[in-house]
Amino acid sequence: MIVEAARLAGRNLFAPETRSAFWKILGITILLLIGLWTALRGLFVAYALPWLDQLVPGIPDWAGWLGVVFGVIASLGLAVGLALLIAPVTAVVAGFFLDGVAEIIEERDYSADPPGEAVPTGRAIVYTAKFLGVVIAGNIVAVLLLFVPGINIIAFLLVNGYLFGREFFEFAAMRFRSEEEVRQMRSKHSGTIFAAGLVIAAFLSIPLVNLLTPLFAAGLMVHLHKMLSAKDPEFALR
Repeated sequence: MIVEAARLAGRNLFAPETRSAFWKILGITILLLIGLWTALRGLFVAYALPWLDQLVPGIPDWAGWLGVVFGVIASLGLAVGLALLIAPVTAVVAGFFLDGVAEIIEERDYSADPPGEAVPTGRAIVYTAKFLGVVIAGNIVAVLLLFVPGINIIAFLLVNGYLFGREFFEFAAMRFRSEEEVRQMRSKHSGTIFAAGLVIAAFLSIPLVNLLTPLFAAGLMVHLHKMLSAKDPEFALR
């Protein structure tokens, strides 16, 4: 089920029907990352560089290579920071485009089913803000665990797998169900949803490709919700 949902989501990335969403998501994601990276670099220049410069006076000439080392560390730190910003940026972009992507997929692949309803704007904004906060908090934990050998990558996948599996599934399911019913369905199929979240987290970890995470994740969870609804009579769509 998850493999098939991922396959359909991958096909959806380059489908003619979602081409407009493809370019919008790609463009907005890149612009947000550039803005956040610029802000991060500005904070580094304003606060971290003066502190590093204070370490240079008094160091013998033969140790001037330390400045180069500090520069390399700073560049790597900014690169890591940019990579970690992908997760919260994905949360923001998804809030704007998930309903549109879901509607396209539902009309094309599930035309015989009852149509979903877009989440009201106010509710979507609140939900996106909550999602963003949870993703930021979760990834702060993941960043701290990056310094623990052996579990850093695993921590990133587990944290984001759980968060993105839960939240993207809820986004897709709320087009058809009440919040209470969505929670019940998510609880009953928690293992499947978490496994699908791990697929999203793995996609998120691939450089450049991860710029399309909102489109891929939205497609995967729309298909997964439809498949679970068809398989489980308790949650059949009427």
